[in-house]
Amino acid sequence: METRIWKMRRGELKLPSRGIIMGILNVTPDSFSDGGQYIEPRAALERARQMLAQGATILDVGGESTRPGAEEVSVAEELRRTQPVVRLLREQLPSSIISIDTRHAEVAQAALDAGADIVNDICGLGDPLMCELCASAGCGVVLMHMQGTPTTMQIKPTYVDVVAEVRDFLRQRVELSSDAGIDPRCICLDPGIGFGKTTQHNLQLIDELESLRYRNLPILIGLSRKRFLKEVMPGDEQATVKMSLRAAEHGAQVHRVHEVGALRAALNRT
Repeated sequence: METRIWKMRRGELKLPSRGIIMGILNVTPDSFSDGGQYIEPRAALERARQMLAQGATILDVGGESTRPGAEEVSVAEELRRTQPVVRLLREQLPSSIISIDTRHAEVAQAALDAGADIVNDICGLGDPLMCELCASAGCGVVLMHMQGTPTTMQIKPTYVDVVAEVRDFLRQRVELSSDAGIDPRCICLDPGIGFGKTTQHNLQLIDELESLRYRNLPILIGLSRKRFLKEVMPGDEQATVKMSLRAAEHGAQVHRVHEVGALRAALNRT
């Protein structure tokens, strides 16, 4: 697999064939696996340091749980949770690459003002204001596919052809983003594993990741602690690592996970 380049605010990031890791830093009280652990900025900072030491390249800060069935939080609350953390990470870890995981332009703007490099949007920049913001900031962008909303997405996800439909959506969003002024080199694609997909949909997308590629853009995969892993690998504590390696074989070059050290070690062995 070739080395690709992901452009962001403060330069370009080389994505080697084995892939890089985006460490998940949830500053929420209700995320499905680590809610409440890193709400306090100093706790978030220590967790960030730990993930960087374990081999994370990017720190992805999120202030709203998007687990299946989650209710939307107010923009004011999301700002209260994320802005102090992003600011502290930039002050204390000046060379780190920081991503803000949000679907709200106001939250993204505040994070970029505080020093974030990437906007990771589960809605694929569906908000026109988000497109304008990312274009003017020159930040990295993750365009993700989701069917429905976090509240409704897992009620009954249905596709005629999940790979074709996700591919078409991502291509449309790339073109719309480009038309809005976003440099295509800033874009990374995410099929949205677990976001409005059944177990079979997820597995099919993982095995056909390369067919989702468009304009030679990098692909991000988020498999960490997803519910479908318990179905396909019941009781396996290494399920995230094993499925991430499977995704890497099929084209993923950015891996968004909680357990950074375990995946980094596994990627280094391949």
